[in-house]
This record gives sequence, C-alpha cells and structure tokens, in this order.
Amino acid sequence: MELIKKNKAENTNETSETNADKSKVNKKPMSFYEEGHAEKVQSEPSIIDVNNVGVVFNIASEQLNSLKEYFISLMHHELYFKPFNALKNINFQVHKGEAFGLVGTNGSGKSTMLKCIAGVLEPSQGTIKVNGSIAPLIELGAGFDMELTAKENIYLNGALLGYKKEFIDEHLQEIIDFAELQDFMEMPLKNYSSGMVARIAFAIATITEPDILIVDETLSVGDFLFQEKCEKRIQELVNSNNVTVLLVSHSIDLVERICDRICWIEKGEQRMLGPCQEVCDAYKSLQTS
Repeated sequence: MELIKKNKAENTNETSETNADKSKVNKKPMSFYEEGHAEKVQSEPSIIDVNNVGVVFNIASEQLNSLKEYFISLMHHELYFKPFNALKNINFQVHKGEAFGLVGTNGSGKSTMLKCIAGVLEPSQGTIKVNGSIAPLIELGAGFDMELTAKENIYLNGALLGYKKEFIDEHLQEIIDFAELQDFMEMPLKNYSSGMVARIAFAIATITEPDILIVDETLSVGDFLFQEKCEKRIQELVNSNNVTVLLVSHSIDLVERICDRICWIEKGEQRMLGPCQEVCDAYKSLQTS
C-alpha cells in the first residue's frame, strides 16, 4: 500500500513538472525585442514630433454626380459643405529606434495620421516634424502600375522611394528572394493577389534601412509564414537602433509583440498614450465592455 502511494506521488510530481515545462514553452513573450530596449530608445532624440495636429475634411451636403451639377449648385449658391474632424489635437513624439503603434476602432483616424506623417496629407492645424527618410507601406498597390510586370514595378516603386536604378540592379535578386515570387516576376501585377503585392511592397521598402518604416495593415494580408518573416525583418531593423517603425494594426497580438509604446486614437481624438501593454489592456477592455 505504501509503495502504491509512493508511486502515485512520484507520478503526480512528474506530471506537475511536465505541465510546468509545457507552460513555459507555450508562454508567448509579449515583445520580441531585447530586454531594456524600450528604456533605451526613450533616451534617443525624437524623429517624429506631432504637435496639436488636426485634420478636417469638408463633406458635401448632397451627392453630386457630375462636374456640371457641381457648377450649377455653385452658381445657385446651393453648394454646402459640412466639416468632419478626422483628427483633433493629436500630440506625441516618436524616438529614434522605437517601435510605435497606433490603435483604435475603424474610422478613428489612424491611417489619416500615418498619411500626414508620410506627407500624403497636409494637416489642417498643428505641425508635424519628421527627421529622416520614410519608407511607407500604407496602401497596397500605391506606387505600382498593375499593367506592368512585377519586375518592372520593382524598379518603378524603387524609384518612387528614391532608389537609383544601379541600386535596384544590385539588390534585385535579394528583393525577389525575400518576396519568394521567383516564378512570377514576368507576370503583370494585375494578376497578383493582394498578398503577393504585399510581399513585393515589403521587400522593396525594407531592402535598406530607412530612417522610418510606416506599416498600415500590410502584414495582415499575407499568409502566416510571410507574416512571421516580415516580423523577423522588422525585429532586425528595430534592434539595429537605426530604424523607427510606425505601425497601425487591428491585431492587438501583433501590436503587443512589435511595439514599445502606443497611441490610442478613438473617433479622431487621442484617448491614451503610454507603454504598449498598458494601452493595449485599456483598449481591449473597451472591446469587451
């Protein structure tokens, strides 16, 4: 009887140790950056300074289907616009080498904020100071001609990002290898899926180390293997302390893994700014309430 009890006790201990080991293996780290990275980048100078930024869009009071209708309404003084505040009084700084995230529900102004930083939109009020070169991954297909082949689009998009032809010649194979689309380089881009376009766009934007990499939901369209590959590349860029990443994503898990700090924008207004986990927890509580 004592022997049976002893064996049961040993089996129980072994099981608990095994479960403990499994929990250690399965526990996913919240960030893949080296320890102390968040504190280190806070001492770096700011590379993006957003000061009291607001964006106002004028929305027509009625739908006008042609230029003729527009001028008729204008001549009769029947053309009215209603202002829509897409962003109101947004303030934050991003430091060199930091991974900074923007979160919020759909239509809250996150992508508008990124476009202002990238220089695509001009803010209606406030100022944005950016010190360094920007590689934007804001919208799939931006800077591409869908009638051209993937290879031709690499040169076209590279030129728009400021790369010389000689530079693209030197790194062309590296771009193709990263995108893993060797057999489709002579195919027109119009025949590509959105995920395939994302592969090429990300490969071109990260072929060098830009000062600022702006990513807006681009990673969400690729398959999970390519998403992991992109995350690893972002990890390499940020851990080099030379590249600043600005990320917008609806995947809170992705934001928690990548970002050091978060700005939560809700319905155009800045709701919260702070450490990644603190802001993500507050944002998730909104989703569950």
